[in-house]
Formats: sequence, structure tokens, C-alpha cells
Amino acid sequence: MTTHALYPVTMSEDPEVTAEFYCELLALERTFTADWYVSLAAPGGGPQLATVARTHASIPDGFAAAPMGALVTVEVEDVDAVHRRAEAMGLPIARSLRDEDWGQRHFITSDPDGLLVDVVQVIAASPEYAAQYTDAARPV
Repeated sequence: MTTHALYPVTMSEDPEVTAEFYCELLALERTFTADWYVSLAAPGGGPQLATVARTHASIPDGFAAAPMGALVTVEVEDVDAVHRRAEAMGLPIARSLRDEDWGQRHFITSDPDGLLVDVVQVIAASPEYAAQYTDAARPV
């Protein structure tokens, strides 16, 4: 089996509003736009994200609830710049910008539909956490 792509699709009250949120905050670009579905990607064919209207016929009955118990992590080059952009946009900051021992500088906001968005920059992990990573995955 060959996997060609793997990307999250969020369910939204208004895919247009949600798509604009991700385009403005993360500089994603549209790759497909319909009134019920918007597909986004990082410039140059990088990571992808899509959003679908929670009322669309493709969503099975009983699964269109608002997000809960999930978050999307987005790894960026300069988390401080994205944090400034989030503040300028007036976004709610659920977790303030901070450095974590496991090798992340990050903050958490939420998209227009309440999905938590953890914006992360990889930093050096503490020796305790660095020892838990495989060699290939160890942060800086």
C-alpha cells in the first residue's frame, strides 16, 4: 500500500471563515474552494489542511458536533512572529507563548469553530526529554 497524502479536515460552521483564519494566521494558500469545502496548503506544496461544512451530506449523521478533545499542531519556523500575528488578529490565546522542556516553544489559540491550534517551533529539549527521542526525531 502507498499512502499519497495525509491531512486533517476540520468540520466548520462556515468553511470560508475558517479558511480565512488559517490563511491569515499561517499564510496558507487555497488549492480548492467550494461553498462547502476549502483545501489549503503551505506555499510550495507543503503541509495541507482542509475544512468542510459540518452540514454537508458527506458528514455521517451524529458526527457533526463541535470539536472537543482534539487539537491541530502546526510547526513553524518563527513562533514568535505567528504569536504577534495572532495577537494582532485579536485571537483568543488559550495557552501563552512558552518554552517546554520536551523541545517546543509554542502557544495555543483556537480557530473560528473552537478547534485548538497549537503553534510550535522546535527548540532544544532538556537532557531528560532528549533521551526519550529516537535519534532521527530528537529536536535540535
